Amino acid sequence: MREWVLYGANGYTGELIARQAVSEGLRPVLAGRDATAIRRLAGELGCQARVFGLDDPGAVLGGVTGSALVLHAAGPFSRTSAPMVAACLESGAHYLDITGEIPVFEACRALDPAARDRGVVVMPGVGFDVVPSDCLAKALAEALPGAVRLELAIFSLGELSRGTAKTMIEHLGEGSAVREHGRLVPISPGSRTRTVRLGGRERQVVAIPWGDLATAYASTGIENITTWMCFPKGQIRGMRALGLLGPLLRRKAVVKLLQGIVDRRVTGPSEQVREAGSAEIWGRVEAADGRAVEGRVRTPEGYKTTVITALASVRRILESPPAPGYHTPATAFGSGFIASLPGCSLQVPDQAGA
Repeated sequence: MREWVLYGANGYTGELIARQAVSEGLRPVLAGRDATAIRRLAGELGCQARVFGLDDPGAVLGGVTGSALVLHAAGPFSRTSAPMVAACLESGAHYLDITGEIPVFEACRALDPAARDRGVVVMPGVGFDVVPSDCLAKALAEALPGAVRLELAIFSLGELSRGTAKTMIEHLGEGSAVREHGRLVPISPGSRTRTVRLGGRERQVVAIPWGDLATAYASTGIENITTWMCFPKGQIRGMRALGLLGPLLRRKAVVKLLQGIVDRRVTGPSEQVREAGSAEIWGRVEAADGRAVEGRVRTPEGYKTTVITALASVRRILESPPAPGYHTPATAFGSGFIASLPGCSLQVPDQAGA
């Protein structure tokens, strides 16, 4: 198999991916800016190490040139994605990442013409954000052609990693969003709720800015999308309170302070938590005449799913890449991709009313 680079291999999710890759007989080049951590992990796993930061375009280009693909796992991706994508386009390496950040998806989609010209696949979001939900969205759209509205609701049992928590802090002051008539529309945090049957019972969910506001729009063309997540009622009240602090939470000093707390207190879910956890995603599409189709995806715990989906995406891109350009996981591999992976299932009727 051709050479590929795992950047951010020493982070929580990056290390999980690196260890699983080696256990499956893969030998990624482990890369990142922390020389000590990268070389230690590479030595342990028998992989090549490559050390470079993302603030020097020449170093990034040198770090990926000659590689067929880069799996980028170093967030927050709103700050790290652009230099890596630029290097991939220049070097001809396919670009994958595990982001869930809407601005990153939108920025990558805008690079579609350049990616086509360079023969490169640009596909952000090959983790739990957003492989399961993207496949569900596309399967639902296929079951009800012409649907005008899409809803997705996520129920996950697990914990956050340090990197995910820090990324969330970066976006706390931005509020929430929905997509209406093809446009992203900001809404107040915690302002929209509904009830969905998840995890075997009715649960309250709240509208959040999940990556599918960008990716499902690209995958399905549906112009009205709301993404929901299950939270305890107390946390939903907390979201509403945080909405009043938006200007404060956008200050760099406050973000840095909160991220410092995360660095000291958050590590990530243990192996026991990852093995015991699970996730379920409910989806519904509706046509203008009122016809509707519902479906569900079930997966292992989110970080475990990310390892599974990311490595499956790497293998498929290296073996048989889709046409060059911007892709979501479902446009690259089809709506049934998630159901082909271990521990994952997809349930969508063949047609409305089935």
